[in-house]
Amino acid sequence: MNSPSTILTNELPLGLQRIEPRHGPVRDGKVECNACPVLCQISEGRVGACDRYANHAGLLVRLDPVVFLNQRPQSTQLHPLQTRSDLETSPQSLPAIDSAERGVFITGIGASTTYPDYKPAPFIVAARSKGVDMVTVVTEGIFSYCSLKVKIDSDRYLGDERAAVLYRGEEVGHVTTAEYGSQMLSLGGVHHLTGGTKKQGRMALELMHVLGNQQAAEVQIDNGTTVVLQAGRAPVINGVTEQRMRVGCGSAAVGMFARQWLGLCDEVVVVDDHITGVLSEHQAGRCLHMKPSGIQIKGRKSTPGRYFQVAAPGTGWGGTDISDPLAILDAWNSDEAWPGLRLLMTSTTGEHAAWFVLDHELRPKPAPMPAEVQQVVDRIGENCEPSLVSVLFLGGAGGSLRSGVTDNPIQLTRAVKKALVNVTCGGAPAYVWPGGGITLMVDVLRMPAKSFGTVPTPAIVAPIEFTMKLSDYQALGGHMGFVRSLDDSLQKGAWHNDGAPTQLQWETPPAGTNPWPLDNPPMLG
Repeated sequence: MNSPSTILTNELPLGLQRIEPRHGPVRDGKVECNACPVLCQISEGRVGACDRYANHAGLLVRLDPVVFLNQRPQSTQLHPLQTRSDLETSPQSLPAIDSAERGVFITGIGASTTYPDYKPAPFIVAARSKGVDMVTVVTEGIFSYCSLKVKIDSDRYLGDERAAVLYRGEEVGHVTTAEYGSQMLSLGGVHHLTGGTKKQGRMALELMHVLGNQQAAEVQIDNGTTVVLQAGRAPVINGVTEQRMRVGCGSAAVGMFARQWLGLCDEVVVVDDHITGVLSEHQAGRCLHMKPSGIQIKGRKSTPGRYFQVAAPGTGWGGTDISDPLAILDAWNSDEAWPGLRLLMTSTTGEHAAWFVLDHELRPKPAPMPAEVQQVVDRIGENCEPSLVSVLFLGGAGGSLRSGVTDNPIQLTRAVKKALVNVTCGGAPAYVWPGGGITLMVDVLRMPAKSFGTVPTPAIVAPIEFTMKLSDYQALGGHMGFVRSLDDSLQKGAWHNDGAPTQLQWETPPAGTNPWPLDNPPMLG
C-alpha cells in the first residue's frame, strides 16, 4: 500500500503523474474511475487523486497489490509477487495443492471497492475449511464514519478530558476518559473529516492514515502535552520516552505490597493523581496491625487510607504536578508520630521514590533508602507493564459495503449479529459492537502493515472481509452469480477489472497472533 510519505512528498509509483478529479462525460483517451464519489477521469500514464488507481493502456488498474494470507508457505511454494500476466504465461507457478484446502485467505487490502453501491464485492471466493464449504466476501471499504481510539499506557497527565487534540495545528479529536493506567484519545470521526474546514478534514485523514499504518505522528493536546504516537511503541511525552504503565492506583499499590513493607517501614505513601494510598490508615495496614503514624495528607479523604486530589494533575510524581513528594503532607499529629519514624514515599510506577526519617521536631529528613526497602520499590517497577500506544480502528460498515455482499443488506447485519458471519479486517479479528448496524473495531497491529489507504472525499479506505458457510451466504441472498473459486480469483483478480493486470502479494501471518479467518468456531461448530 502507499505509505503516508507518498501523500506528503507527492512521490508516485511507476513514474505516474497525479491528476485532479474532473466530472462530466468521459473525454477521449481517458478512463473514469468510479471507485469513489470523486469520479476521476484519468489520462493514460496518470493516476487518480487517491494515488490508488491509474490508466494503464486504456485500462483502469489498481496500483497496490491484493494481499493474500498464506497459512502454509512452505508447502504452497508461491512466488512473492505474481500478476495475472505471470500466471497466464506460467500456469505452473500456481500452487500444486488442492485449492479447497490450500490455506489461502484473500484480504481486502488492495482488493478494490464495492462503490457504486450496486456493484457486488470485487472478490467473493469459495473455499473449504475442515470439510465445510465456505465463502468470503472481500472488499476495500470507504469509511467516512470512522475514527481511531488510541490507548496510551502512561502515568503522565496528558490533558483535560474533552481537551482538543491538534495535528499540524488543526483540531482532529479529543481526550476522552482515563482508564486504569491509560489515557484515551478519540481521533478522526465524521465531524472532523467532513464537518469542518477542508484543511481540518485533510489533517484528520492524514493522521488516521499514518497511525493506522503503524507509523509515528506527533499531536498536541490543547493546554496539555505534546505526544508522539505509534502503535506498539512507547509514547514520547514532552520529548521523554515513557517506560512504565502503573501497577495500579496508590491504594492498590499499598494493598499489593503492604506485607512486604511490614517491619521495614513505619509509613508508606504511594502518590497518585487519582487515589493516593497511605499504608497505616489503609485496610491493608489495619489488618496487619500497623501502628497509626500521625501522618496528615492534603487533599480529600475518601475512605481510610485513600485520598483524592492531593495535587493538581501533571507529569510529575504519580501523574501529579509535584516534584517534591513532601508537598502533599500537612504537619504530623504529635500525639501519634514519633522521632525516628521511617517514611517511604513512592509513585505508582516506582520511578519516583524517596526515604525519610522524622527528626525530633517531627520533620521528615531525607535519608539513604535501605536496600530491603529499595527491593520492594524495584518490585513495583517489575510489576509495571511497558508503556505502549495501542491504536484501534473503529468504523461503521454502511450501505455500499453491505450491498456488495447481498441484495438485501439487512440480512447481512442480522447474520453478523447471530455470529453466522466472521468479520475480519485484513484477516485480523474485528469486534462488532452491539446495537444497530455493523460497527466494528480492530487493533491495527494485528493487521498487515500499511493496510489503510485514503480517498480525497475525505475518507479512510480499510479492508474488510465477511466469511461464512456457503449455505448461509445463499440463504441471506448473497450474490451467488459472482462466487468464484480460489484459482479463478488468483488468475483473474477482482471481477470488475476489465482485463487489467492484478498484482498479488503473499504474506504469512505471524504464529500465534490471529486465528485463521476460515476456522471461526461458531460457524464450523
